[in-house]
Amino acid sequence: MPELPEVETIVRDLRPHLRERRLEAVISLNPVVLRFPSADSFRGAAAGAVFGILARRGKFIHAPLSTGDHLVIHLGMTGTLTLEDGSEPVRPHTHLRLQLDSGQELRYRDPRRFGRVILGPLAQLTRSRLLPPMGPDPLDRAFAGWPGNGRVTSSARAVKAVLLDQEVVAGCGNIYADEALYLARLRPTRTAASLSASQWARLGSALTVVMKEAIRRRGTSFSDYRDGFGARGEAYESLMVYGRAGLPCVRCGRPLAAQRIAGRTTVYCRWCQR
Repeated sequence: MPELPEVETIVRDLRPHLRERRLEAVISLNPVVLRFPSADSFRGAAAGAVFGILARRGKFIHAPLSTGDHLVIHLGMTGTLTLEDGSEPVRPHTHLRLQLDSGQELRYRDPRRFGRVILGPLAQLTRSRLLPPMGPDPLDRAFAGWPGNGRVTSSARAVKAVLLDQEVVAGCGNIYADEALYLARLRPTRTAASLSASQWARLGSALTVVMKEAIRRRGTSFSDYRDGFGARGEAYESLMVYGRAGLPCVRCGRPLAAQRIAGRTTVYCRWCQR
């Protein structure tokens, strides 16, 4: 699933190409991805609108429109959002085409259809919980005080499970939770309540570091993820633990362990992470 670095890369790619562009037409090839409103209402509300400055919140792409609505896209497990020439062939699993006045199209593909596209005033989308509540973002300045919540720091949940909770930290998923815990030298099976204040601070710093490094490398591509222009990211080459179960730890050389935590495969070093 695209996590914060992948979504941030896409937003940075697309932002200058969408700003002040008019959305000439909406072509919905599979209405199931349009979660709100209905396909007909979506087309009527979006067509003719002008894009503002594209932004990201957690794993959500936000496109403010001149109408006052926000076009919000979540890529799910396998979604991609790319800017393509309108004359390019439409690839399989393309569910939504947004035709721009530049002659280009913003195309949303999603083979497994776990993603979603919603449209409406931001306050309404939030109030109706179409946009879920989210915790602080590792790229925000305010994240320096994370987690700053006794409910989090006193939790009996495994710290890996805490990191996957979007109400605790926005945009963190399986890849970067493993990477941050490894960088912070903390074992993912430890309970949140067992971490000291200095360990929480170390983990918060590690989250920001691994996210920024992954953005610098334009995200992690395994199979489906592509940036805003359809290219693969290069962050996979720099991952220290994720996807490397059984391979040598880059610190101590011993085999990395794997364990299921919160329903997700978690990779860590039994010797380096305590």
